[in-house]
Amino acid sequence: MSKIIITCAVTGSIHTPTMSSYLPITAMEIAEQAIAAADAGAAILHLHARNPADGRPSAAPEHFMAFLPAIQQKTDAILNLSTGGSALMSLDERLAAPKQTEPEMCSLNMGSMNFALYPMAARINDWKHDWEKPFLENSDDLVFKNTPRDITHILTELGVNRGARFEFECYDVGHLYMLRHFVDRGLVRAPLFIQFVFGVLGGIGADPANLMHMKHIADKLFGDSYAFSVLAAGRQQMPMAAMAAAMGGHVRVGLEDSLHIERGRLATSNAEQVTKIRRIVEELGRTIAEPAEAREILGLKGIAKTNF
Repeated sequence: MSKIIITCAVTGSIHTPTMSSYLPITAMEIAEQAIAAADAGAAILHLHARNPADGRPSAAPEHFMAFLPAIQQKTDAILNLSTGGSALMSLDERLAAPKQTEPEMCSLNMGSMNFALYPMAARINDWKHDWEKPFLENSDDLVFKNTPRDITHILTELGVNRGARFEFECYDVGHLYMLRHFVDRGLVRAPLFIQFVFGVLGGIGADPANLMHMKHIADKLFGDSYAFSVLAAGRQQMPMAAMAAAMGGHVRVGLEDSLHIERGRLATSNAEQVTKIRRIVEELGRTIAEPAEAREILGLKGIAKTNF
């Protein structure tokens, strides 16, 4: 099998500070955990920012720039900036940091969708910050907006104009067909890196049969012009990643996707999850890709052409 790329999603915008004391919030915490994850074997670091005062998701370029140079100084891992941010942010807010920093890679959600986080709120009684509970509870009436016009704008601003490649996040089968639409329009070119996303309430469920189906449809739509990776939210994170590795795909772990390392035990760091999935994939006979190898597989522009 080909080399396997491990992506680590370091902090995200879904989990809140009350849920885990190990969730990185400040720039120093994000940088330290990102560097440790890279040292453990992650070739790609998928990055969001947070307001260090209260852990609220942030799209502010200054919050990204508080940790991007520090990470780049200590590792040659690929820094992949979110264009999703949070469903509460406008498109302009979500793109402010990637447009300024011009990363090698960005994430791109391939459609609008319900993004329901509210079941998480019922598990907690005491909150560290006033914003956390309503942030989660109000997601019962929340749509993450990424229309075809939005996607066109992102592909043009970050891809065509700034040379970024994309982690195409597909939360359901329809997102694969949307991606095919943009290939046909000439706004997306091979090689494609498609992240199958399972287990978000509003998207496709974390079921092995769904992974098989997503792979079947992607094969039909893209042939040999794509590579796939798998992330599963919550407790199916490691089982679905292991299945992806056995199928020849790539994997994503990290505290953005799951706060746990095993049932009933919080992960103490992103590196702990990377170390675990590395052991699993290596026991399956896979060899992890170093950052330089991942850059070659994905056709990235290189660190020298970024702006941080």
